Amino acid sequence: MTTRADIVTCARTWLDTPFHHLARAKGIGVDCAGLLVGVCRELGLVAPDFDTPAYTPTPDGRMMIEGCDREMRRIAQSEMQPGDAILLITDAHPQHLGILGDYIHGGLSIIHSANNAHPPRVIETRLMFSRAQRFVAAFSLPGVT
Repeated sequence: MTTRADIVTCARTWLDTPFHHLARAKGIGVDCAGLLVGVCRELGLVAPDFDTPAYTPTPDGRMMIEGCDREMRRIAQSEMQPGDAILLITDAHPQHLGILGDYIHGGLSIIHSANNAHPPRVIETRLMFSRAQRFVAAFSLPGVT
């Protein structure tokens, strides 16, 4: 059985992978959805060919929510813990996915492919909600204990 710690450990192996829209290759290129797909594939939580439908650089928020609800179990914000997935608003609509980690100084971190990082890449930062990063929903990954 896959644990939440396994998810966080696996997600951290993707750190510094360059950001590339629609990419799914550790160390070569990945976007925010690709990171979640890649980690789930690597841990055997989904079929090796599992993926999400193609999407634009600014994905449709309604489609993202529906896809997350279809593939994962929604949980309350108060129940979030390392190893869960999170959907955020970073502009006007839900459009950014990340994996929650344990922040080194307490609380939660977010491991995500950030196209606004310098250089754009997978990073881990403290999870802080703000006008630029607003909570939409959290999800427990399939088959995780």
